[in-house]
Amino acid sequence: MQRLCGIDEAGRGPLAGAVYAAAVILDPERPIAGLADSKKLSEAKRDALAVEIKSHAWAWGIASVSAQEIDQINILQASLLAMQRAYQHMIDQFGRHATLIQVDGNRCPIFSVPCEAIVKGDSKVAEISAASILAKTARDASLLVLDRQYPHYGFAQHKGYPTALHLARLAQYGITPAHRRSYAPVKKYLVADCE
Repeated sequence: MQRLCGIDEAGRGPLAGAVYAAAVILDPERPIAGLADSKKLSEAKRDALAVEIKSHAWAWGIASVSAQEIDQINILQASLLAMQRAYQHMIDQFGRHATLIQVDGNRCPIFSVPCEAIVKGDSKVAEISAASILAKTARDASLLVLDRQYPHYGFAQHKGYPTALHLARLAQYGITPAHRRSYAPVKKYLVADCE
């Protein structure tokens, strides 16, 4: 019997925080209504669906790659690594493997089972949509933790993305340990600190 695992990541573009990925194998006996690309859902709908996915899916896993790791290996490699970690976490947590993996995007990480990359997969494949929702909600939750650690930066509002508010706070307060130092808007403050 084929077991399709969908994998997606969240948080490639932000200037701070980890990149997250999730892996999901849905249970055909327990369908979930309303799955879609996480970016097209409201925060409340994503949060509700994340709870449903975790309780109804046959197996799921979530993993991250830190800002420090992103700076060491670059965001593309970090995204692929997060996907591998999410799949492994799913296996560790449930003891269940896929027979086929489909990932959102145009590149596949290396897995022990066949993998297909599907552009806009998060709006085409239910398993990838579910993974997209788990990755996004996990990442957003991690940014709320950063917001409590660094209340002056507004992480709860901008979630680490390079908004006008975030850039203004960077200019005002400098960088935190959670910032991705290899990203140009952050890197310029490192150069300023050295001069």
